Amino acid sequence: SLQQPQIILLKEGTDTSQGKAQLLSNINAVTAVGDVLRTTLGPRGMDKLIHDDKGSVTISNDGATIMKLLDIVHPAAKILVDIAKSQDSEVGDGTTTVVLLAAEFLKEAKPFVEDGVHSQNLIRSYRTASTLAIEKVKELAVSIEGKSVEEKKGMLAKCAATTLSSKLIGGEKEFFATMVVDAVMAIGDDDRLNLIGIKKVPGGNMRDSFLVDGVAFKKTFSYAGFEQQPKKFLNPKILLLNIELELKSEKENAEIRLSDPSQYQSIVDAEWNIIYDKLDKCVESGAKVVLSRLAIGDLATQYFADRDIFCAGRVAEEDLNRVAAAAGGTVQTSVNNIIPEVLGTCEIFEEKQVGGERFNIFSGCPSGRTATIVLRGGADQFIEEAERSLHDAIMIVRRAVKNSTVVPGGGAIDMEVSKYLRQHSRTIAGKSQLFINSYAKALEVIPRQLCDNAGFDATDVLNKLRQKHAMQSGEGASYGVDINTGGIADSYANFVWEPAVVKINAINAATEAACLILSVDETVKNPKSESAQGDAAAGAMGRGRGGGRGRGMRRR
Repeated sequence: SLQQPQIILLKEGTDTSQGKAQLLSNINAVTAVGDVLRTTLGPRGMDKLIHDDKGSVTISNDGATIMKLLDIVHPAAKILVDIAKSQDSEVGDGTTTVVLLAAEFLKEAKPFVEDGVHSQNLIRSYRTASTLAIEKVKELAVSIEGKSVEEKKGMLAKCAATTLSSKLIGGEKEFFATMVVDAVMAIGDDDRLNLIGIKKVPGGNMRDSFLVDGVAFKKTFSYAGFEQQPKKFLNPKILLLNIELELKSEKENAEIRLSDPSQYQSIVDAEWNIIYDKLDKCVESGAKVVLSRLAIGDLATQYFADRDIFCAGRVAEEDLNRVAAAAGGTVQTSVNNIIPEVLGTCEIFEEKQVGGERFNIFSGCPSGRTATIVLRGGADQFIEEAERSLHDAIMIVRRAVKNSTVVPGGGAIDMEVSKYLRQHSRTIAGKSQLFINSYAKALEVIPRQLCDNAGFDATDVLNKLRQKHAMQSGEGASYGVDINTGGIADSYANFVWEPAVVKINAINAATEAACLILSVDETVKNPKSESAQGDAAAGAMGRGRGGGRGRGMRRR
């Protein structure tokens, strides 16, 4: 027979890998990423220390932060980075959970793929299972609506404490949980996260952290004359500006021709008159505190000091906007026509020493739609991690306020949903019975990992949990892992709660990611892009490659 001529479709050097081997390689890569995060889950989770080529060191327990800092090059594993980011921005917590679930779903699907099951069958069953699981979570969720403010605050603090228990600051979770709830309650229905400021001051211990019911920011750069200004006012009027109050040299190359030397003085005087005119208008407005986003020069500082007015220039835009929101003022771009309506006010303004820094603190603001948490602690990395932990807790409390349903944590909800799916799978004929059963098994990774991370016997604890959840009466539905004793306990009674939206989002995102990876059967690598990235990939040669042929480095 005549030899068929070879048909060349793709450019020479294009790397294609396809079929079952390709899918298994992707599953292995995802499982490897899941194994990195595995140990950070739960209150006894370990932290990861990551240092980059610039030498900056990050210690973190937060799934999303670790995923961002791991420079993952494997294309399939990058999907996990995306779901961790989406969980972080949507809910704030549960980032480790979502990565672990996705990795476990794929791990459970692997034997089926090896046995030749078509991945579309798996995808169909997984989607069905995820819908059933989410319905079950909604059914088991308990509403916190209709409670008194105090009761609601208590319940929200429990949710915040559950989130914080797995973080570095878990030892002080009650202290920080109440602080977070107060901060979220202060901003009310407003959605903007930047209304809660977090300021970090190294030194002291965690217990020295405090919440300002208003705005606090670090003292800005100041000129001579600043020390003569009063540092405390009661009910002052606050003027917010976005203009420079200092003598400026002409921006354009202006040229002035004088016929008479005496005219020169009038030009110099004009400059001074302009700035004095601005300052007079600020004083006439009746404001006692003047803040500006741009510089307030030495002349203006001394001028205000002589008239018992406090001023601060170069205030960060974010802080200025928070003062505007809290004190009820409006940022002005001109000092002409300053009417009383544009001035803000607060009960007390004072400048206080916090550690080695001086802070300007506005408290008792009328609209009260902002709060500031001042964090203290030993090492910089520690304070950074504390800030990330508080961010998670703030997001969780906000979500719990909006979607006011909570579910028991500690792996209880995962076990209950797993039991439900197992029972449901028995009512289905055909292969999908096995697939839904494997989905149910994958959900048990959460309680199993909680036990492993705490050093308990996971098999023993899971058997106890299965037995408890299998009770017909349904009283075992809220039983989860008890981290303190190594046994099982009623998570709901022990106040280990998390908003239902965390679980729903995690199950949704993890299933989507697993289905997406299962639906890929070929990877095509373009040689052009590879040569462009050749230098970058030289250091990363062979990292995270499942079945590729180590083509990370260009030939020299």
